[in-house]
Amino acid sequence: MMKSHSGSEKIIDESIQGSTLTLEQSEQNTRKLYIESYGCQMNFSDSEIVASILAKEGFNTTQELSEADLVLVNTCSIREKAEQTVRKRLEKFNAVKKINPGMKVGVLGCMAERLKSKFLEEEKIVDMVVGPDAYKDLPNLVKEVDEGRNAVNVILSKEETYGDVAPVRLNSNGVTAFVSITRGCDNMCTFCVVPFTRGRERSRDPQSIIEEVNDLWDKGFKEITLLGQNVDSYLWYGGGLKKDFDKATEIQKATSVNFAKLLEMVALAQPKMRIRFSTSNPQDMTLDVIETMAKYDNICKYIHLPVQSGSNRILKAMNRLHTREEYFELIDNIRKIIPDCAISQDMIAGFPTETEEDHQDTLSLMEYVKYDFGFMFAYSERPGTLAARKMEDDIPEETKKRRLREIIDLQQQHSLYRTKQHLGKVEEVLIEGPSKKSDAHWMGRNSQNTVVVFPKENYKVGDFVNVKINDCTSATLIGEAVGLAP
Repeated sequence: MMKSHSGSEKIIDESIQGSTLTLEQSEQNTRKLYIESYGCQMNFSDSEIVASILAKEGFNTTQELSEADLVLVNTCSIREKAEQTVRKRLEKFNAVKKINPGMKVGVLGCMAERLKSKFLEEEKIVDMVVGPDAYKDLPNLVKEVDEGRNAVNVILSKEETYGDVAPVRLNSNGVTAFVSITRGCDNMCTFCVVPFTRGRERSRDPQSIIEEVNDLWDKGFKEITLLGQNVDSYLWYGGGLKKDFDKATEIQKATSVNFAKLLEMVALAQPKMRIRFSTSNPQDMTLDVIETMAKYDNICKYIHLPVQSGSNRILKAMNRLHTREEYFELIDNIRKIIPDCAISQDMIAGFPTETEEDHQDTLSLMEYVKYDFGFMFAYSERPGTLAARKMEDDIPEETKKRRLREIIDLQQQHSLYRTKQHLGKVEEVLIEGPSKKSDAHWMGRNSQNTVVVFPKENYKVGDFVNVKINDCTSATLIGEAVGLAP
C-alpha cells in the first residue's frame, strides 16, 4: 500500500512515500524519461502504461532528474494538499530546467484532467498536459512539444482500458504487481472528483486480464492486486459502459463476467499466485464476492472497504448509497464467511454540516468494526464537485483537525488490538524486500495485508515463508521464520 500524498494518515510503518520509476533499459533508446507518481495505486499503474508507450518512442527511464529529456508527474486531485505537493515539485523542476533548458515537463493524471489547458497558464514551466484516458496520444504530444508547441489532450474516453498495452513493471521488486481491471467511476459521491477526472466506468476484457496475470507469473511475480476505482462494479459482456448492459443480448448477459466470476477466473488461472483487489464500494460488494474469497486460498483475506462516515445523515449528504445499518450487515457477513478477514477504511472528518453527534456516530461505527488500519482525512473542498457547488464548507479547521485526531487515535487503538490477535500464530508471509528499519530483516505481508518483519537468515525475496509472530506494534508484526511455506 502507499501512503497518499493528500494529507491522509495510514496506520502502517513500512509505507511508501511516492515513487520515482525505473524500468529495464533498451540500448536502442537515446532519450531519458523521469516519472514521479502521487496518489492512488491506479496512478502508479498508469505510470507503468505511460512508460511502456514511451519506451517504444525511444525513451529509457532515469532516476536522475538532472539528466532527463522529459519529466512527467502523474498527479492526484483527491485532496487540495495533493495538488499543493505537485505544485511544489514543479518549482523544483523549474530550477532544474534553468540548468537544462532543453528539458520538457508534462503533467499527467487527475490534476491534468481537472485543470486542463489552465495548467499551462498557471504553471509556465509545463509544456504538456495529458489526462488519464489520453496516454496513447503521448507520441503525438511529445512530437508537438519537440517542435516547440505546448500540447494538451484531456479528452475522456468511454472505451479506453489500456487492455492492449503491456505495462512495464516500474520500480519493481519482481514480486508484486498491479493489474488494472476497470477505469472510471459512476458513483457520484458529492465530495469526489474521480468521475470528472477519470470518466465513466468501463471494464476490461477478462481474457486480457488473465493473459497479463499469466505473463506476470511466468516472469516470477508472486502476487497481483486487481485495481479499479470500484472493482465490485466490474462487468464484462463484450464491451461498452455498464449502463449499456440493459441493451445487451440474452446471450451476452448469460456469458457475462462480474467481479466474483473474474476473481474466480484469476484464482484458477494461477493457483499459487496471491490475489488482492482494491477498491471496493460497500453499496456494490455482494455476497458472491465474499464467498469466492473464502473458497480460494490464494485470494488474500483482506478488504479495503471505505465508509467515509458513520452518520446516516452525512452518508446521504455524501450520496453514499448505503446506510450505517447496511454497512454493519456487510461487515457481519464478511466476519461470518471469512472470520480472519482484515478490513480497512477511508474516513472523512468535518464534511459540511457535520455535527458532534455525526462525529460520534463515526467513532461508534469504528468501535463496532475495529478496522485493521485506515486512511483518514480532514474534508477538503474540491472544485467541481456537488459538495463544492451546493454545500458551504462550514466546519472550522480546528474542529476538523480535532475530529481527525480523535479518529486517528481510535484507529491506532484498534490497529494494535488487531495486530495483537496475530501473536503466537504461524502465518504465511511473502517476502517483498528488506525492512526499511533494519538491513538484517526481511519485510513482507501476510494474507491480511499486515506488514511482517523477521530475521533474514537464508531466505530470499519472493519466498513464501511461515513466520511465527512473537511481537507487534499497531502497524507491524515481528516474528521469526520457521521454514518455507509448502
